[in-house]
Amino acid sequence: MSQDNAGFAEFFAASWDPCLRAVAACTGNMTLAEDQVAEAFARAWVSWHKVSRHPAPRAWVVRTALNAGASWWRRRSKETALTSHDTAAADSQGTGLDTAVLTALRRLPARQREVIVLRVFLDLDTDTTARQLGVAPGTVRAHLSRAMTALRNQLAPATTTEIER
Repeated sequence: MSQDNAGFAEFFAASWDPCLRAVAACTGNMTLAEDQVAEAFARAWVSWHKVSRHPAPRAWVVRTALNAGASWWRRRSKETALTSHDTAAADSQGTGLDTAVLTALRRLPARQREVIVLRVFLDLDTDTTARQLGVAPGTVRAHLSRAMTALRNQLAPATTTEIER
């Protein structure tokens, strides 16, 4: 196995789960997240020489997965629905996240979800997150603050009610 192959295999083994959890938290749908992350890792493999030198390769994979999902939704919006069924019940299965947390994350605006995923799930610093999203570090801090406040407000009442029982 060449050094590139070994490097990618090592990266893949160490990064699959964190990237999958991050994308699942953003999309709220484990099946869709698995597809998107698989697509992103396939693209990472093709461009491994470039991705391996990226300052945050996991963030590259997550951003690529989310972009693949956005492209998928754009294509899907042009299709005609054959059935109208709700997949929300199956969405949280297998993510390893509490259903209340997933529900709260889904209520956040997309940019706030992305900031939470990159800063909290992937533990990136503010500057790296800002570069990944193409925004200023102050914007990342503002989105993170708003997202954390919204999550705290959504999740705290449920926690308080459970403690009082």
